[in-house]
Amino acid sequence: MTRIDSHQHFWRYTPQDHPWISDDMGVLKQDLLPERLRPSLQRHVIQGTILVQARSCANETRWLLDIAEKTDFVRAVIGWVDLSSQALPKKLEAASHPLLRGFRHQVQDEPSPAQWLADTAINNGVHQLQQEEYVYEILVTHRHLAEAVQFAGRHDNYFLVLDHCGKPDLSLGAAHWKKQITPLAALKHVSCKISGLLTEPRPPGMSPRDLLPYFDAALDIFGSERLMFGSDWPVCLLAGEDENPWAFIEQATATLSADEQAAIYGGNAHTVYRLQETSNESASAK
Repeated sequence: MTRIDSHQHFWRYTPQDHPWISDDMGVLKQDLLPERLRPSLQRHVIQGTILVQARSCANETRWLLDIAEKTDFVRAVIGWVDLSSQALPKKLEAASHPLLRGFRHQVQDEPSPAQWLADTAINNGVHQLQQEEYVYEILVTHRHLAEAVQFAGRHDNYFLVLDHCGKPDLSLGAAHWKKQITPLAALKHVSCKISGLLTEPRPPGMSPRDLLPYFDAALDIFGSERLMFGSDWPVCLLAGEDENPWAFIEQATATLSADEQAAIYGGNAHTVYRLQETSNESASAK
């Protein structure tokens, strides 16, 4: 099974297009494109990626799809679309592309994430996405996991994916996060990306090793069949060269069976995003 990084981004940096990149994120204030990521993928034996939107902009989605067409390792794109638009069916028709597998919105950046998740027009839009078998990715922080549970409960006709483990409050510990996330994990159409943990705010002295209980909690409640590895590159660069997501997931999964590792590293991504086997993979399987 191809090893898939289920969560990475590309951008051409401009301050106006990326207002979430603050002054203390200098490493992200540059163009970050496929050839910068490729060496890391090769070093960690990752053959494919899921390219995820970083701007609430339909033009970015078209740009990402253009990159995906030209980049051998990008296997699918998660774009953005205005879910509240009355013209959503036409927008989806216009956005249609063989590599477009789903959509995401930065709910965490909304003035009221809870209100956004409950909005009738938004929920009608997600219903439309699921009718057309598009994945929807949920991006919220620990502050709105309860509302995310209600939201996910209304949309069980296709896959939902929780990004970055729901951005836990690391100061409260893995047991607290597990209690928060269990109701969402109880919904069998929801998967969880093991991504973003290394760049969440940590209490003083907390090391990457101290984050392993979060993986163990996720494994316990989601099972290996609903977890996916994601690097969150290039955002992961904020953690520094000595703390990388590839080393973290290798350590986290070291004691798992070969089947469990294969599921987390790629099997689940193949299922959720309907990835097609490449000619090279077909040849190597024979």
